[in-house]
Amino acid sequence: MKSLSLLLVTLALATTLHADPIEEVRCRETGFSVAVETGDADLFASFIDEDARFVGNAVLHGPAAIAEAWSAFFAEDGPKIKWRPRFVEVLDDGKLALTRGPYRMITTDEQGNESEYWGTFNSVWRLHDDGVWKVVFDAGSDPVETPTDEVKALLSEENNCPGQAGPDTAGK
Repeated sequence: MKSLSLLLVTLALATTLHADPIEEVRCRETGFSVAVETGDADLFASFIDEDARFVGNAVLHGPAAIAEAWSAFFAEDGPKIKWRPRFVEVLDDGKLALTRGPYRMITTDEQGNESEYWGTFNSVWRLHDDGVWKVVFDAGSDPVETPTDEVKALLSEENNCPGQAGPDTAGK
């Protein structure tokens, strides 16, 4: 009887922890960015679905090609990028989700001068049988206008998804 009670409590906690798919996807997207922000290329790749497509100037297929194309962001002197979801939508069946929000990229030229670029990203996430969301489609675009202060502030908000992208990532 005691083991049955323990099982029911465990199931109740698991259900409570995963009761909000919108929050799960928001934290996965944030964790995806934090992986880049902290320079963890392996963690970054772990967010990418085996069948993923990243669309930019070309279409990249699968984690290996995507990780290779993104390797510049993991170089010590490479560009820095950060993004956060502003919108998260999950289909009623709970298996597919869309995230959209601002990104900021900072590059440094040979003289040490920094340039800041803003844009908008769109990601589509798929829920796998093991309960893990992975990105299947990703695309970004240059902004049509300068982002509002509200949109810029989104990138300064504290990360309240602890443990989502590795140890001690809050606030990064």
